[in-house]
Amino acid sequence: MNTRHVLVAGALLCLPAAVAAQQAGGWPIDSIPWQEQAADGSRFALLEGNRDAPDEAFSYAFFIPSGGFDGPHAHSSTARVFVARGALKLGYGTTPDPAKMITYPQGSYVVVPAGAVHFDGADVDTIIIGTATGRWATTYVDPQAGGSAGTPPTD
Repeated sequence: MNTRHVLVAGALLCLPAAVAAQQAGGWPIDSIPWQEQAADGSRFALLEGNRDAPDEAFSYAFFIPSGGFDGPHAHSSTARVFVARGALKLGYGTTPDPAKMITYPQGSYVVVPAGAVHFDGADVDTIIIGTATGRWATTYVDPQAGGSAGTPPTD
């Protein structure tokens, strides 16, 4: 088994909620039931679970349009993300720096720890599928920054 197969197999093992959704019907990537769209063109879909329930696991899909980038922010819980289409660009720190971004192409698996300040985006239309636990919140370094779809602010 080559490294890519191990990566994909590991991602699938870490997405049990997505597997449960697949067994219950699932969604082909072109049929994701998008529920929120932000002014920046990003889209969010809650696929399974409740992101507002403390300590409850949930699965989600997130669409980043080509050229869409989100400013430095952190999430309340660890996000485990599989790049289903396109290529996710991700960097860490309080100041966006393209030189610090790593590109994760389709098929990649990424773990973003709870509280880790990061910035992300894509040069091509990108869809990620993720799992996390609630109560999900996003805190932006710049409180005036507009959020992308599906990233409720911290209360």
